[in-house]
Order: sequence, then C-alpha cells, then structure tokens
Amino acid sequence: MDRKTRVLFLCGENSCRSQMAEGFLRSMQKDDMEVHSAGVSASEVHHLAVQVMKEEGIDISGHKSTAVGDLGFMSFDLIITLCDRAREYCSVITGSDSEKVRQDDIRALITGNPARLHWPVPDPAAETGPGRLKAFRRARDMIKRHIEELVDYGFLNAIAQERAHMEQLLDLLESGIIVHDENRRIYLFNKAAQKITGLGREEVVGMDCHVAFPPDGICGSQCKFMEGRPETPGKHEYEVLFTDPAGAVSRLSVTSEPMELENDSMGVLAVIRDVTELSTLRQKLGKKQSFHNMVGVSPAVQEVFDTIRMVGSSDYPVLISGESGTGKELVARAVHNESRRSGGPFVPVNCGALPENILESEIFGHVRGAFTGAIRDKKGRFELADRGTLFLDEVGELPPAFQVKLLRVLQEQKFERVGGEKQISVDVRVISATNRDLRSMVEKGQFREDLFYRLCVVPVAIPPLRQRTEDIPHLVEQILGDIREETGRDICMIEDGAMDMLLRYAWPGNIRELINALQYASVRCRDERIHERHLPPEIRNAGAVSTEPPVPVESGARMRGRRKLTVDTVRDALDRTGGNKLKAAKILGVGRATLYRFLNKNPVR
Repeated sequence: MDRKTRVLFLCGENSCRSQMAEGFLRSMQKDDMEVHSAGVSASEVHHLAVQVMKEEGIDISGHKSTAVGDLGFMSFDLIITLCDRAREYCSVITGSDSEKVRQDDIRALITGNPARLHWPVPDPAAETGPGRLKAFRRARDMIKRHIEELVDYGFLNAIAQERAHMEQLLDLLESGIIVHDENRRIYLFNKAAQKITGLGREEVVGMDCHVAFPPDGICGSQCKFMEGRPETPGKHEYEVLFTDPAGAVSRLSVTSEPMELENDSMGVLAVIRDVTELSTLRQKLGKKQSFHNMVGVSPAVQEVFDTIRMVGSSDYPVLISGESGTGKELVARAVHNESRRSGGPFVPVNCGALPENILESEIFGHVRGAFTGAIRDKKGRFELADRGTLFLDEVGELPPAFQVKLLRVLQEQKFERVGGEKQISVDVRVISATNRDLRSMVEKGQFREDLFYRLCVVPVAIPPLRQRTEDIPHLVEQILGDIREETGRDICMIEDGAMDMLLRYAWPGNIRELINALQYASVRCRDERIHERHLPPEIRNAGAVSTEPPVPVESGARMRGRRKLTVDTVRDALDRTGGNKLKAAKILGVGRATLYRFLNKNPVR
C-alpha cells in the first residue's frame, strides 16, 4: 500500500492519556504507520505523564497538545477513544445529539469511514493527594497493555491489509472510482481517477470534493450532497465537462449513487469515464445529427453545436442572435445542459412580454408592502436561477432605465428586492437572446454599450432556415415524429413534390413556421403521406411562382423505369455541378428531395 495506516488517539483533553498512547505506538517505529493524538479540547501535556513515560524510556516532553480542529482535513484508518467524552464526541458525527461540537471539528475527525475502538481509561489527573502518581502509572500500564494487544493480535495489520486489498482491487479497474463520506471528504481515489482528473491520490484524499475539484466537485450542480445528505437516494447518470489542473477540458460520464456506511452515515460512490474521444468520433462520423433536441447536418448548424460544446466548460455570458423562430431558447437550454450547471435551474424570462412597471419586480423580486398588491415577499428570477442559468430572451426590448440596473447586478452579482434594503448574492450564469441587431442599437444609443459587452462575451449566431436547406429533411423527420406521438396518427412520410416545395420556400418564420406548416398539413392529410395539396397556401403559391427551374418529382411508376441511384453516379453528378445539389438532381433525373434522402443514407465524400 502506498499510503501509511493512520491512527488517532482521542481523549477529552490531549494532556495525558492520548499523549501516552501516541508515545507507546510511536516507540514501535513502524514505517507503515502514522500516529496522532488529539483532544476534544487542548491542554498542556501533564508533567506526571512525562515522568511516568520516561520510566518506560519514552520521552513525550516535546509533544504538542492538539485539538481535533487543529488536525485539518485528515483521514484516519482507526480512531481509538480513551474516555466517554471522546466517544460521545464521535457519536455526534454519526447522528447522536449527546454533544454538540463545531462542524469543522467533526469534518476534520471523521473523513472517510475509519474503524473505531474504545478503551475506557480512568483520568489519572482527576486523582488528588499522594496517590496521584500511582494513578498515572496505572493509566500508563493499562494503555501499554492495550497497545501491545493491538499490535500483537494483528489488528493494525488487518486494517492495513484490508485497505491495501481494497485499493489494489480498485486500481485494476479502468473506470475512475471516487468515494467520499457524508461531509464530501474523499477517502478512496483509484489510479484511473488519477489519470482522468490529472490529480494524485495524495492531493485529494481527505479533501472536500468541491475543494479538490472546484467549483462544484466532479458532479457539478448534479451533486446530491450540495446541501447535505440527499433526501432521495438513487443512481444518477450524466455527463459533465471537466477542466484538469493543466486547463485541458474533457467530457466525463459520471454515475453516482449514495451508499450507506457504518453507524448510519452516508457516502457517495462515483464512477467516472472519459468519453471525450468517443463524443468527438461520433461527431466526425456524422452520426450525431441531433444535439439537445436540435437537428442539423449543415456546416453552419454544426458550428453552432461546436460552439455550445466549447462554451459549456466556462461560465461566460452568452449572447444568442437569430431571426424569430430559429430556436434561440433551444440553444440556450443546450448551453445550460452542456455546462456544470446542468443540475441547477434554467429560468427563462421573456423581456419583451413583461410591462415596464413590473419588470424589476419579476427579475429582482419584491418585499411585502413594496407597492400596492405586494402582499408577501416574492423571489425574483435571479434568485430562482441561483446556481443555475438565467435566460433573458428578447433582451433588446429592455428599457434604458432597467439596462442600468441589470448592468450593476451583472457586475456585482448582488441586488436588492424592490422595496428591500438587504443585499442578496447569487451565483447565476446569464444567457441572453435577441432577434435585433444590438450593435446597430448601440450605435443609435438605444442599447447601452457597456451592457452589450457584458452580455456578449461569447456570441452565437443561429442561421435562418433558408440558409440551411439541407437540414430541412432531417427537421421534417423529427417534426413528423413529434406529430405522430402527439396525435397517434401514422403519418410516416412526405411526398417528394411536397418536400421540394418545402426546400424552395424562403421560411420567413424559420423552424417555428416549418412546425406550423407540417401541423397544418397533418390536419388536412387523411392517409400516411403528406402531398403538395396538404401544405399551407403560402407555401404552395411560393412554389408555383418560383423562379428556380422545375425539378422533376419522381412517382412510383417513373421510379420503376429509372436506373437506381448509386454512390458513383451521385458523386459524378456532384463533381460535374461543383457540389450544387439542385443541378445534380436534374442531371440524375430525380427530385431534389430524393437526392437529399439518398445522401443522408449514403454520405458521398
């Protein structure tokens, strides 16, 4: 075992009994052992304890009396209590209310899940009169006998071997294993966990998980011990972004489960795996067309997905821009879900929908009596989003007076409720979105420049649907799936003529309009296929007056008389047209939708 067995002797005061026990065990000079003594409170080492130990050839005069709180965050394999007060002190840790002590002291003592022994040794310092020295000798001899039995009977060796076997077994596993106790103090950390996190076992054992892996441990905001013992134990599986000490970001798959330890205490077992390469490989192979309920294979959309993945590892504010209906809230939720705050709240606010007179109350909250109708205290959206994400939609609609107040809160992460005087601190990531040109508004004096730069640390621009037509077949497939689930109807496909109309249409309402169009068509459709006649009039009319050359639309009869598309013929047609899919479809004699469908199933490089 690469770690020494740690033993702690604990007494009411670290003045005689625990000091003598430490002295005896230290005198054995075992290299694989680390011995400490402490008291619930500290007191100077008793001179008679020094005297009687010298009779045994052991000098404890240089020992310093220590209180439990002075030990720091140290884990122990064995704790031996020498008086009832020390035993009761330990029982506080496991749920008893017999004695209240400082929480920091408890955490310093109980890191991990140590074995415990109790040796009731009378306090010789309580003896008065001429028999006092004899009382110290009796206590010394009793402690010496216990120490000899502890060593001779192999108890210490058994503890060391058990820990060594456990660590050897865990080190054979390819997955990282982290175990911490009820106070989040790590006491098991295998070699795979060291490799994945870039931290050595000696750096993290005994530390609070959130201190060892700031700011919120390995689990991020998914942590079930954030506020103490979890109320609903159970297995939890999720992915988080992790930054190692060198600044490298990786994607970890985490499976955590609360586990019951001895004496009714709780701990957590976390199994971690680095899935960064697997995630990257899936992206490169083009198998991940869907990302947090967003669909797209076009380069522009894949770039948005990549930006979301990258920005997830930080807490920087994000400004999402795009036309109405492009899915800005979906992007905001994806950023939240990719971040370490994914287990925290996601609180959306539509800034354009809130009247100016209630905007401040909705965002910051109010106290009772702040205004007519304020009959109770109310939390604002900032408080509700604490340890999570606040999404400010249509941020360009914020009135100038409120922009000043928002800027101050973003700078200080503090605010007061309307009518209140107490400052409230929050830990919130802000994501904002707009369909307006904020830079132009800044130039015109309609939006504060300092607020713009505070919000736009990471800009994300969502392309309109008309600039990503290759995504339309995939979006149609997803939307029809949602319609089938909502209505129970088996509308399984869309005819190529109707798909061509969707591909030619300009989509001023973007994805929202596409959803509405397919819902409209599903109402008019009476069988399993959506035809041109089922589409909304504006789409049919736009297709009828299109200036683009007509694209042949295949039918079942024509399909039987046409040669089948192959990878070679499609590649040749794309090479001849410089990658223009519309012209390639004309050369091949098929509808553009047919070509898109073929390319989706048979990627041509």
